Amino acid sequence: MSESTPKKRILLIDDEARVRTSLKMVLEPQYDTLQAADAQEGVALFRKHGPDLVLLDVILPGTDGLAVLQTLRGENKAIPVIMLTGTKSVKTAVDAMKLGAADYLSKPFDVKELRIVIDRTLNTQSLEREVKQLRAQVVQRYAFHNLIGKSPGMQEIYAKIEQVADSRTTLLVTGESGTGKELVAKALHYNSGRRERPFIALNCAALPETLIESELFGHEKGSFTDATARRIGQFELANSGTLFLDEIGDLSPMTQAKLLRVLQEREFTSIGGTQPIKVDVRIIAATNKNLDDLVRKGQFREDLYYRINVISLYLPPLRERGEDVPLLAKHFLAKRVEEDRRKPLEFTKDALELLTRYPWPGNIREMENVIEQAFIWSQGCSHVTPEHLPAILKSDTRSSSLRDDTLAGRMSLEKAVMEFEREIIVDALNRTNYVQTHAAALLGISRRMLKYRMDTLGLGKSDSSNPPEPEPLVQE
Repeated sequence: MSESTPKKRILLIDDEARVRTSLKMVLEPQYDTLQAADAQEGVALFRKHGPDLVLLDVILPGTDGLAVLQTLRGENKAIPVIMLTGTKSVKTAVDAMKLGAADYLSKPFDVKELRIVIDRTLNTQSLEREVKQLRAQVVQRYAFHNLIGKSPGMQEIYAKIEQVADSRTTLLVTGESGTGKELVAKALHYNSGRRERPFIALNCAALPETLIESELFGHEKGSFTDATARRIGQFELANSGTLFLDEIGDLSPMTQAKLLRVLQEREFTSIGGTQPIKVDVRIIAATNKNLDDLVRKGQFREDLYYRINVISLYLPPLRERGEDVPLLAKHFLAKRVEEDRRKPLEFTKDALELLTRYPWPGNIREMENVIEQAFIWSQGCSHVTPEHLPAILKSDTRSSSLRDDTLAGRMSLEKAVMEFEREIIVDALNRTNYVQTHAAALLGISRRMLKYRMDTLGLGKSDSSNPPEPEPLVQE
């Protein structure tokens, strides 16, 4: 233990002076100790000093140690209590554990065992406290007031989230890629009664058909060639919590049928399993596709669509939320400043105007990347200027030039549209190191559509440094 780390404090409550002296000798100098000879003194010291752990004798003068245990647990359940007794009564041990004792030791106790039990209990307490703090931070992060946006469309979304968060109703979140669908799903979960339970997210488009069923429902050992061990699926992991199914429109008809059964029956059978597994899971689905069109084309089950579309939340693209752009930009910049502990950094008026004019094809995800770059380029500055936003500045200049050429009759509208599209796609490819899957996600289109547009515009055909990208097994 370093000199700067304060010692843990242990309260000893035992009517035998010999026992208290022995415990003090064993525990010091590793721990600070407080001593009490009876229940009244012990409770008073507990309230005054708030120790890290209590060693409590079961038999005390004038009272029962189990009654004292109840009092201490009523005062502060976070402080663990280890019971000590000279008897070997199993019933007493069981009663103590039922009342919340962390552990139980019989006198005369082995010194080595005593130290092991105390260390283990204190370590468990520290882990529980850390988990509780982390959980509180997560809940705070996704609290309603942390959702950014004053535009009418977003205000309507926030009102709906607050209204339906604490229900078990299935929701469908729609909108372009990068609009923050998973953020909304987390806000729904962490503002519900399920906040203490798991939030599991699965991108349905990121897994091949051969793996998606195993990922959702799990499999038993030996159920297929590569099943060398039992695997727990996402539904089972999310039990009593929330399962977020992103890009649900990419599920195959076979998987759609199995998902529908889970939603109807609240149970499923793992691959190779024989017994159904009951689950209590809230489903939040999301897609950037038009499910109505997919239903009409027979590519998405109508009965599943109605199952997941009990309540629908549409997230508007950032280009339709002009008044939110400065708020989001300032939020992301302040976040990076805080993370790096840099001096305050602000946008100039020209920089904010430039950001507001930009169409944001990649929505909020693209903005976060742009602000990250601006944060890096503005090292040593007190303000972010347009020069710190080179990609946006270039796009803005190019857009103005195309607009002027078109209105002056120097370029046809069709040509201007193609040039603008070319500029956007090249920019997206450059930002993602020519990983077409990532560029497509940034633009809110499929990789197949991106490849089609690139071929149409003649992009990449003569560039041997960028060979065709293989279709990934797992999309990041």
